[in-house]
Amino acid sequence: MTNSGLVMQSTGSWYEVRTADGSMVRCRLRGQFRIKGIKTTNPVVVGDRVEFIIENDGCGYIVAIAPRKNYIDRKSTNLSKISHIIAANIDIAFLVVTLREPRTSLGFIDRFLVAAEGFRIPSCLVFNKKDIYDADELQEIEQLRDIYEKIGYQTLCTSVVTGEGVGEMKSMMAGKVSLCSGHSGVGKSALINTIDPSLNLRVGAISQVHDKGKHTTTFATMFPVGDGFIIDTPGIKEFGLIQYKPEEIRDYFPELRQYNNQCRFSDCSHTHEPGCKVLEALERGEIAPHRYENYLNILHDNDMMLAEWQLR
Repeated sequence: MTNSGLVMQSTGSWYEVRTADGSMVRCRLRGQFRIKGIKTTNPVVVGDRVEFIIENDGCGYIVAIAPRKNYIDRKSTNLSKISHIIAANIDIAFLVVTLREPRTSLGFIDRFLVAAEGFRIPSCLVFNKKDIYDADELQEIEQLRDIYEKIGYQTLCTSVVTGEGVGEMKSMMAGKVSLCSGHSGVGKSALINTIDPSLNLRVGAISQVHDKGKHTTTFATMFPVGDGFIIDTPGIKEFGLIQYKPEEIRDYFPELRQYNNQCRFSDCSHTHEPGCKVLEALERGEIAPHRYENYLNILHDNDMMLAEWQLR
């Protein structure tokens, strides 16, 4: 008998699958299924709808994956030409960012947004730990919020200490499958705990030596929250893009996309061509310099050269 379920956790070899009645079944993949047509490091991911059977040993075996409506992936850190899928079937992606303890680079933000734009996944930038920032940093956050909101992204300021923005984030998650991602130490798990204290997720400290977050979430895991689900992911250090052609990248920057078909050349790369409307807009100050710089970095695949712009 074949059963249906939702993948709630993936460890790479075992999968926790939630059935329609809310029960959990521990499943594995058969060897042949594991390699057939798979071009990613992880053939089954959190958020997948799967079919499985339970054999005499009591173990579930996944036999089919339903077509995905979307997913977010990045370049595998160990295999440069293979992608690693973070999660699938996402309704909204929350990228949690911080200005310190640790600092999130703007290059990292823009690469994540490109990956989300590739599948038209709505994204929200969550500027967390507002309670620790000084006046200059708070001003920088407002500048960044203005830049990203003008090009169509939602933003929030949050603090688990004061509770600011947490209710708004919870309202945005209602009835949706939400992804919560970002560097280690930016406060993803603490935010989720504040949204639903019953989850009691493990929260880590910041390394005082390198100002980097310590990994506390080991595997991507989905949790029921109200009438929706939230996916807590392990911290991501780098966000390399792998599946996009250079001519596609311009479509995933909203402020560049609006000038499509307005340049002198239909295949304009927005880098050097005469009559380029993007370069004209950049000269007029209508496109944020760091966004354009990160567009160029992505075009040239400078994975380790993510812009660390300071706006203050």
